[in-house]
Amino acid sequence: MPRPWVAALSATLLMQTVGTFLSQAVPVVAPLMTAELGLPPESIGNFSSLNTLGAILFLLFGTPLVARFGPLRMLQGGALLGSLALAAAAGGVVWLLPLAALLMGVGYGPTGPAGSRILQATAPPRHRVLIFSVKQAGAPAGGALAGFIAAPIAALYGWQAALLVGIVVALACAVAIQPMRATLDAERDPARPLREAFALKRLGAPLAALRMHPVLPRLTLQAFAFAALQGSLFSFTVTWLVQEHGASLTAAGGLFAAMQLAGVVGRLVLGWAADRLGDATRSLAVHGLVAAALSAAWVLAGPGAPGWLGLLLAMASGFTAASWNGIFLAEVARVSPPDRVAEASSGAILLCFLGYLTAPAAFAWTVSATGSWVLPFLVGCGLLAVVSLLVLWGGRRGATG
Repeated sequence: MPRPWVAALSATLLMQTVGTFLSQAVPVVAPLMTAELGLPPESIGNFSSLNTLGAILFLLFGTPLVARFGPLRMLQGGALLGSLALAAAAGGVVWLLPLAALLMGVGYGPTGPAGSRILQATAPPRHRVLIFSVKQAGAPAGGALAGFIAAPIAALYGWQAALLVGIVVALACAVAIQPMRATLDAERDPARPLREAFALKRLGAPLAALRMHPVLPRLTLQAFAFAALQGSLFSFTVTWLVQEHGASLTAAGGLFAAMQLAGVVGRLVLGWAADRLGDATRSLAVHGLVAAALSAAWVLAGPGAPGWLGLLLAMASGFTAASWNGIFLAEVARVSPPDRVAEASSGAILLCFLGYLTAPAAFAWTVSATGSWVLPFLVGCGLLAVVSLLVLWGGRRGATG
């Protein structure tokens, strides 16, 4: 009989992959979609920011729903909502796109707190960071699938066809995890009042989460900087390569997928390493300095480099810039009170998601204002480097103070 954490990890990994596939499908087909709809190519950044805003809304108000309906049910509901959002986007009506982006983000929102609640209750302590990292590896895996599947389908049959494939995949996976519900939702509280989800006091939840442990403010600041760079890279790489470097959608999607696959490997390798180093906050700060340097190298030299070198730089950027999430979530879960893991995870994830929210919008504005695609990428690299140095310095002061 499989151990409980195996089923828990299988379900959360699958739905993390599905959630990211849904979110990344639109940025991958963006060059075709924006051209057909008469939108500027950089406008995909506004779509990505609204997507993140939707996730933030769930993180603010959705934690009581996780407790009432159960984390697995919320993962299923998120896949359904994301599918409806893709269907709205596939309609090709410009005024519906902001609503579709917002709904897609709300659907993605449960993957963090619901997944953390399931894994924290089942993961063996000595492998907790690795197990969280495996689950979070579903994020770049979903992005890689978007690059490998959505881009070629869009090139051959149109961008709407690619989005419809995403809908079918998401609904099938939501049905597939239903047999696990009795086990993974066993601790749900059906009597939890729904009105708790809409109480104004939920607006203070993120700051309350940071007060649960002294390490959480530094840890969350580091995650914010990582999110800003990762959000910029994953929202704009395909459009940047097509618009500025003349790449085909299939070739750009392939490089995007390579970055995402490298992120999968990075989450596994660095999650395993973090379990052995024991200081997740310090290791993430060092990790941030390396990610900033390698991502800057990819942006400055990658697209113009020979095929193998450009691919290597793209993968190095993805390996480091997209491999922090599992370490972050595992550390948040570890230092949080056992009965408040979902609440703490929601608050910490919400604050780091501000990086995903603000960076793509700022990126799009910068491209419109300056005409440069490289400048906003480098600003994201610089932000991560500066924050990583501050976190290292703050940690050293805390250790000697």
